[in-house]
Amino acid sequence: MRSHYCGLLNAQHTGQQVSLCGWVNRRRDLGGVIFIDLRDREGMVQVICDPDLTELFELAYTLRNEFCIQVTGQVRARPASQINADMATGEIEIYASGLTILNKAAPLPLDFNHDNSEEQRLKYRYLDLRRPIMSERLKFRARVTSFVRNFMDSNGFLDVETPILTKATPEGARDYLVPSRTHKGQFFALPQSPQLFKQLLMMSGLDRYYQIVKCFRDEDLRADRQPEFTQIDIETSFMTAEQVMAITEQMVQQLFLQQLNVELGPFPQMTFHEAMRLYGSDKPDLRNPMQLVDIADLVKEVEFKVFSGPANDKKGRVVALKVPAAADRVSRKDIDNYTSFVGIYGAKGLAWMKVNDISAGIDGVQSPVAKFLTADIISTIIERTGAADGDMIFFGADSYKVVCEAMGALRLKLGEDLAITVPGWKPLWVVDFPMFEENDDGSHTAVHHPFTSPLDTAAFLAAPVAQLDHANLLSNAYDMVLNGTELGGGSVRIHTAEVQAKVFKLLGISDDEATEKFGFLLEALKFGAPPHAGLAFGLDRLVMLMTGATSIRDVMAFPKTATAACPLTDAPGEANPAQLAELSIQVVSKVSN
Repeated sequence: MRSHYCGLLNAQHTGQQVSLCGWVNRRRDLGGVIFIDLRDREGMVQVICDPDLTELFELAYTLRNEFCIQVTGQVRARPASQINADMATGEIEIYASGLTILNKAAPLPLDFNHDNSEEQRLKYRYLDLRRPIMSERLKFRARVTSFVRNFMDSNGFLDVETPILTKATPEGARDYLVPSRTHKGQFFALPQSPQLFKQLLMMSGLDRYYQIVKCFRDEDLRADRQPEFTQIDIETSFMTAEQVMAITEQMVQQLFLQQLNVELGPFPQMTFHEAMRLYGSDKPDLRNPMQLVDIADLVKEVEFKVFSGPANDKKGRVVALKVPAAADRVSRKDIDNYTSFVGIYGAKGLAWMKVNDISAGIDGVQSPVAKFLTADIISTIIERTGAADGDMIFFGADSYKVVCEAMGALRLKLGEDLAITVPGWKPLWVVDFPMFEENDDGSHTAVHHPFTSPLDTAAFLAAPVAQLDHANLLSNAYDMVLNGTELGGGSVRIHTAEVQAKVFKLLGISDDEATEKFGFLLEALKFGAPPHAGLAFGLDRLVMLMTGATSIRDVMAFPKTATAACPLTDAPGEANPAQLAELSIQVVSKVSN
């Protein structure tokens, strides 16, 4: 039916007869001549319908947007005065000799010339995906996955599929459960990641594995989360953390160069603790030069309990954030808005100081908290933050967690609002993560997962469990970060039963529980398991960043809403009673209190 794609025609095709198929993007009737902008996945071309061809012209007059049509005709060069430099096909046009309506379109539920609600876009996703911007994003995604496969294949990695119906693995979110018909009352879990299987593949001697794989997590959603998402999953044997980081860094560097013509350069490394200290985040956006400065030692003795309380609490933190040239740009209303903003992260308030004239000492600053601080303290804060006349300083004082989250988020917002964050690309590796984090009840969970190796395995094995301090144990883990987004995370894995058993003890996992949940893995560790390490990239996030989209939903063909629903198919839906009976499942109505 088609000889060429619309968007791939150019002046070299002048004089050729072509057959095109696509959708009417627009129909214009100008001075008795009908112009059709015909669109397919590769772009758009202008078609001319001459009134001298009476039957064709009358048919063209009935066309409306999104009619699916076939056009035959000759490629002609446009007159110089009519060349459209904004179109890839702007030098030519098609003089139609044949027109067939393949399918008419009903009145459209989406307006392609205006913004539509996300609910509408997802309900009529097949129409939304016809928009050139959406089509381009999916084509770009396809090029990314093609590049990844070629890169991994050329570096000796094997593409191996792992099961979708499996057993629950501890990845930090709720599992999606699948009932078994043949094993009444028992359930499979959809994988949150192929973590255990890729480790088993290393124990099987496959050496280098990769997979572009679907993962499933039943968790609260946001712009960069979906209940089902795609990972570029990588695992290696006999490679150190540095070697894994080197080859995956090379992959991302080459990807950006090939697809965006962007030279990322070498990725700097930063420890987790340094990232939290300077930026309040384990995925810092280095395009924003502002940094947090600790000042707890300066305010321990002040009467202002908002500062001195956290300053004297071993779990507290007090920081200052200098915002350059902001004294005249941030109004009182802005300060109130920023105070509300940090409140989202648990902060009880937001202290501030405008530096108007350093030479005037305490009289040269404007701040509601200045009366609680001595001239020496104010002078030292200004010196430590590097503040100059016209700058502004915001303060965070609370628990370590609240200060990091609130001030880290404020840093990003100020960077955006005041145009302090510069355009471009700033990658880095964040390394040496803590092994554990403390829960509210005093128990501990693994920061990455419980199969992550300690940074110093020998020292870890040598020390009795009772002498190991959860807070001071570091893991051999690493995250690749780009512009404040975690592209991927990985670690060296535990490959001996002794280390794995010790980690389970520190997590409060009993021998019986470990055997029940991970018995197959523990058994495999006994049979010559090799040292192994890996990393998993979030493909959706990667494509989102590279295309400039603001949500991973805009780089997925058929995503879910923020409530994990599909307006297109009305999923999830109720199950057939006969199916439920066959599975020995009964739906119990929720009883309201």
